[in-house]
Amino acid sequence: METHMRFVEEHTVRSAVADAFADHAAALQALLPEADVQHVGSTAVPGSFTKGDLDIAVRVTAEGFATADRVLAEAFERNTGSDQSPTFASFLNDDLPIPLGIQLCVVGGPEDFFLQQRAFFRAHPEENENYNTLKLQNFGKTMTEYREAKQSYFEVLMASPAYTAFRP
Repeated sequence: METHMRFVEEHTVRSAVADAFADHAAALQALLPEADVQHVGSTAVPGSFTKGDLDIAVRVTAEGFATADRVLAEAFERNTGSDQSPTFASFLNDDLPIPLGIQLCVVGGPEDFFLQQRAFFRAHPEENENYNTLKLQNFGKTMTEYREAKQSYFEVLMASPAYTAFRP
């Protein structure tokens, strides 16, 4: 049975997510010492609505991608609900008190947009409110329905002049 979307205000999980990030970042750095490990996603943006999970971007060189993908696949479950490519892989662990999503990407690759998105939402609270509205409109809907709405939203956002001109 497919899960239905539920969201909470980011501040209600901030402390627990920060603790979880510190633990996971240390473990990821031990596995992949050359990686850039960053807290991304809605719990990294104050004022957001969130599923209450922790998203981590693990950024590596193109040369290091295959090794990083193999190492993470040995430690985590692949996120089969997410696209995979030669420059992007997604992993998860939904069984933790703070569910975990890991987005492995090549620095400068087509999927290396997580830091830009985080910075954009932090700098543009009005756009974060638009994203919050989309989430609330999808409260109770299936994950598939939410992902479709989210993908459409981000396609428009990332093509917008405000986003394309933004430099953190």
